[in-house]
Order: sequence, then structure tokens, then C-alpha cells
Amino acid sequence: MFVEPQEGATYSDQLRVARCAEDAGYGAFFRSDHYMKTGPVDGSPGPTDTWVTLGAIARETSTIRLGTLMTAATFRYPGPLAIAVAQVDEMSGGRVEFGFGAAWFEGEHKANGVPFPRVAERFERCAEQLEIITGLWRTPVGDSFSYEGKHYQITDSPALPKPVQPSGPPILIGGGGPRRTPALAARFCDEFNVSLRDIGTTAEQFDRVRAACRAVDRDPSEVVFSVAQTVCVGADDAEVARRAAAIGREPDDLRANGIAGTPAEVVDRIAEWVRRTGVSRIYLQLLDLADLDHVELIADKVVPQLSTVQ
Repeated sequence: MFVEPQEGATYSDQLRVARCAEDAGYGAFFRSDHYMKTGPVDGSPGPTDTWVTLGAIARETSTIRLGTLMTAATFRYPGPLAIAVAQVDEMSGGRVEFGFGAAWFEGEHKANGVPFPRVAERFERCAEQLEIITGLWRTPVGDSFSYEGKHYQITDSPALPKPVQPSGPPILIGGGGPRRTPALAARFCDEFNVSLRDIGTTAEQFDRVRAACRAVDRDPSEVVFSVAQTVCVGADDAEVARRAAAIGREPDDLRANGIAGTPAEVVDRIAEWVRRTGVSRIYLQLLDLADLDHVELIADKVVPQLSTVQ
């Protein structure tokens, strides 16, 4: 399950979805990292901080994995971010996944007094932060970590605390950029994600990442390829239409540009994604966080059929 809380979800809203998803057997609960609404709704009651929220949810769940699509490199310095993520990993018992990106939404930076460099600098900073964060996590206990980069310098950090997971949480990188993004993914990611794009565009980007891996002598099969798609499932057409209306969308649009329809339609749609892109993990973007019946319907009627998808 993947939620966008900046559109108007409280911590309690997110916790209810995370607990419901855990009880229903989902593998993970992920959220975006934004400080201002990105869609047409008013965003009330306002944003929630990603890592504060995930730390709290970590203490209220026990099995479901927790992560971000994607933590914005512009919002935090690398040392404090490494500490925060390691702490949430410990709070969760080693269930954190670390999605990380260069950020894209200039408006939320202006609204919160956060600098928003040009795209080339954002990618430079993103790469340096990944070097620092992974370096801090992987430095042996008792040793120190130093780093001299263009944008960040680290001097004799004790490199503590350590995450629970050996070498740190899995790293997710995503995006549609044709050059910088695949190169960054080939260097750092355990998983590569494309969100809210069509099948053809996604397949092309996956191929770029595979080529970038081969260019640095990395086996592309080491990378998990994933997508995020808006979900809208109903037991019948009437229920699909009702759920689509609740998020301000048309059923036909969601069927064409998301994962939507009856359970049988959705299984066929997922099979198409697998066949045409090689994707092995799907994040279902849930926009109506009050509709927990939706979460349970997918778990009950769609997920059991996915074992046959090839």
C-alpha cells in the first residue's frame, strides 16, 4: 500500500491504513515525502513529517515493512537523515526500506523555506548523500567515517547509530530521467521504481537502468524493479464507479492509467505489467484512506490470484 498523506491525511489516518494492510497480509506500507499538497484538494489538515510518522507507525505494527517513495534529498542533511532512518529501523525491528530521490516540487520548497537548487545540483547532492548515508551505516562499529565532497564534508563521524538490517535498509531509487537517474540507480539501488507512468514509458526506463547496470559491470538481476499505480477495485462495475468518483476520477481513465476494475480485470492488468516490463513489485496508490474495505477487498479477491501471474 502506498499513500499520499500531503493531500490531507493525519497520522491517525495513516496508522489505520497501515494496521489494516498488515492485518490483510500486505508486504509493505509506504508513503510519499511531501510538505505540501501536490494535487487539486486543499490538503487539510496539513502535511505530516515522513520519518516522524513512520517511527510512530513502526511502534504500532509488527510485521509490515515501512518505507518511502521517495525521501527528498533537499529536505534533510545526510548525517541527521542517516540517524533518523537508522533509528526508525531499530524501532521497527528492521522493517525499513529507504526510498531516496532528488526532489521535484519547487512550490513546497518555497512554501517551507527550503532551498531548491537547479536539477544538476540536486542530483549531485543526492549522489553525495547516498555515499555518505551508506558509508555511515556500513562503517564498522568503533571506526569513524569521513567524506570530502563538493557539497558535503564529514569529519570523523562516529557513524552511529547503526540500523538493525546489515549494511542498512534496502535503497530504492526512482524516476523517469533518461541519464542521471539510471546511472544513480546502477550505483546505489536495491530496487528501482517508476511511479504513475504508462507501461511503455516504464519498460523503456527499466531498460535504461538495466543498461546502466551493465555499463558498471553490475548484474541487472540484482535489482528489484517496481511500479506505483493508482488503484481502484470494486466487486462490480458500480462499485468501481463509486470508488473512482470518491477520488475525482473516471473509471475508464483509471482502467487505462492505473490498476482498476473488477478483481478479474485487475489481475489481468497486473499480468500485462509483468509480461511487458518484468516488474516484480507493485505499490498500490490508495487515495481514499477512509475506505478500508477497499484494502481488504484487494487482499481477499486480487492478491490470492497473483501467484499464477507470470
